[in-house]
Amino acid sequence: MAGLNDLAAALESYRGRDRLIRALGYSCQLVGGVLVGHCPARSELGSRLLVLSSQLSHCRTVLRLFDDLAMFVCTKQYGLGAEEEDTLIRCLSVLGNLADQLYYPCEHVAWAADTKILPVDSARWWVLSTSFWGLSLLLGIARSLWMVLKLRQRLRSRTPAFTSQLPQSQRRAMQAQMQSELLTILSNLADLANAVHWLPPGVLWAGRFPPWLVGLLGTISSFLSVYQAIRASGWADTAAS
Repeated sequence: MAGLNDLAAALESYRGRDRLIRALGYSCQLVGGVLVGHCPARSELGSRLLVLSSQLSHCRTVLRLFDDLAMFVCTKQYGLGAEEEDTLIRCLSVLGNLADQLYYPCEHVAWAADTKILPVDSARWWVLSTSFWGLSLLLGIARSLWMVLKLRQRLRSRTPAFTSQLPQSQRRAMQAQMQSELLTILSNLADLANAVHWLPPGVLWAGRFPPWLVGLLGTISSFLSVYQAIRASGWADTAAS
């Protein structure tokens, strides 16, 4: 019953609902792609799952029409990262926020063009929004890699005597942060692979992924995100208690 209550509470939040829709959409694409490509007897079911996946993706696109203000507030609060001690982390974070901020209006224009609200070529705007998404992912990967290197250096650079005096809770927190950053790298790499796939043909492996592979990468990324959210919630509850 507790698990059901936690799920209901997660669905009450926008981020929790978005994570579930994303995971469900990519899972449908994974299963549907496998059925269509490798199980002719189940191809009809596979096609239906692919349609469902497409509709869930469209749902998320529409919901993101209202994300600009939240992203702007986040970008404004971080500013130039004056409180950040590491210069590289500050630069990567500022550039990442800028890429995220530009991603949303480009996607909105592309969506509006697809729905015939705006008389423009949607393909160019989809490419532009995907490019900003890919850039954001690259910056996020670089930031997480640098964070992991810094944390490892801090843990290893201490003398044994000094390390033994370090509070156990602080060591656990640093190790947990390292694990979180590593999971973020894996998640972003999976999304980056898909982002490149959706770029115009001729760019690396663009357009070469079958539907099931896109679904697999998206499913991996989605469940890593869900796992991190659950884990962060668990750490928050532990700290509160």
